[in-house]
Amino acid sequence: MNPLLQVEGLTKHYPSGGSRLFGRRSPVRAVDGIGFEVPEGQSLGLVGESGCGKSTTAKIVAGLERPTAGRVVYRGEDVARMRRREFRAIRPEIQMVFQDPYSSLSPRHTVGAIIEGPMEVNGIEPPGGRRARVRELLELVGLGPEHYNRFPHEFSGGQRQRIGIARALVTEPKLIIADEPVSALDVSVQAQVINLLRRLQAELGVSFLFIAHDLAVVRYFCHRVAVMYLGKVVEVADRETLYSAPAHPYTKALLSAAPDPTGTAGRERIRLTGDLPSPADPPSGCRFRTRCWKATERCASEEPVLTGGPHPVACHYPETSAESAADLSAEPA
Repeated sequence: MNPLLQVEGLTKHYPSGGSRLFGRRSPVRAVDGIGFEVPEGQSLGLVGESGCGKSTTAKIVAGLERPTAGRVVYRGEDVARMRRREFRAIRPEIQMVFQDPYSSLSPRHTVGAIIEGPMEVNGIEPPGGRRARVRELLELVGLGPEHYNRFPHEFSGGQRQRIGIARALVTEPKLIIADEPVSALDVSVQAQVINLLRRLQAELGVSFLFIAHDLAVVRYFCHRVAVMYLGKVVEVADRETLYSAPAHPYTKALLSAAPDPTGTAGRERIRLTGDLPSPADPPSGCRFRTRCWKATERCASEEPVLTGGPHPVACHYPETSAESAADLSAEPA
């Protein structure tokens, strides 16, 4: 079966600011040749530190930005190279849930008008009318039909995010890009919204590209996980494999810093030295080498390729299963 979404060699470079006095400026390499797949009815989590390129990837897949190079293949078509008129036919099938539920909803429109907006733009006339469809969606996301004429400022953060989810569902999308959808919410509300998304996926069969920095949320929601570092995907695996036997040193360091939701013995915390390099001037070879405890001269001269079958990793010296198991059983420092 072909994947619903397939990203190949995706690259996005931005011009850097500053003066040209001392020569040509290097571009900011926000995303630099990444690839991944999202199967139908499943969810792929995209994780990594702030500034690694996750949100830029989301905007490109959603059609909000054009890539510098690479392909975004949706149902067999490269949507990244489509003209705006051609992409308009695909737009209803790819929707987005934004990070901030406060700024993503217009304060000047009622909830009904906000959710009806995509139907008006795309010329959708559902059976029974648009108003009935909006009320149906409000109930689906856990709100009431009586909220139709209210304004966003009358709702809590969790309720606003439910409104954003209803707006994303109104065109019956096959792919939803969720960019940090719960990071701005309280912990108790996060669980409610994530459980809502899981229920909607089970009922509607929607695929998700789920972007987050909270590894516990990703583990709970996503079928597979792709780890990004400084514009590159460094490891991809199903969630159980990734969390029990991480192969890339960066993934191992990320997991060591995350709370253990299982309540079992904690793993030893790995403290990375040095700062995250600038995407305008990334290190040669492996981009993680300046912070990696395994780095050698080979890491500086040769860039690792993402290879390895169902569990690909971009590392010359990946962690072995024995090393990962030993760290999982280690007592906390």
